[in-house]
Amino acid sequence: MAELRVLIVGDRPDRCRRVAVAAARLGHAVVSAEVADPVLVGDLTRSEHPDVAIVVVGASSQSLAMIEGIVKGGRLPVIAILDVADPVFVDRAARLGIFAYIADGMDEERLQSSMDIAMRRFAEYHALEGAFGRRALTERAKGILMERHDFNEQQAFTMLRDHARRSSRKIVDVAEAVVESHGLLPSRSASEAQESEHRTEM
Repeated sequence: MAELRVLIVGDRPDRCRRVAVAAARLGHAVVSAEVADPVLVGDLTRSEHPDVAIVVVGASSQSLAMIEGIVKGGRLPVIAILDVADPVFVDRAARLGIFAYIADGMDEERLQSSMDIAMRRFAEYHALEGAFGRRALTERAKGILMERHDFNEQQAFTMLRDHARRSSRKIVDVAEAVVESHGLLPSRSASEAQESEHRTEM
């Protein structure tokens, strides 16, 4: 089991301490505990670079603000620990960025299981997010090539693919170069106008 840097925050100091002890017994490094101010929570997330954050839920509005502060402070999974199941809170917290929660009692086994689940879901989410980002980048590059060369979609993709093969690069890397550099090139209509003007002068 890999050691994780665990950020533990909440407005219930007694419960924060219990969670911190449980996390330490599991072999994890506890970054901080008993911090409840949402701004400080965000600052701590940025400065300490935890692998996972645990919010011990007390006052729900404060807990939601802390979750939001953590998510804004860094890209990491967040777990909420509640006294009792609260579907409304869990739904709102999920929209902000929690990846797992524990309700109705916590022990070391449940804590470790929740961390495993949160880390796995977080990895899957960002892999999916990355795939969507790569697809969007490729689509933008195809659109640029279609406009610039009067290509159809298949011709634009073939151009990207062939250039990627010749240069031993990934298609997404070639697409990124096209998107980054297209602003330096004249549009197709501007090029045609220049060519027409040149022919007229001749």
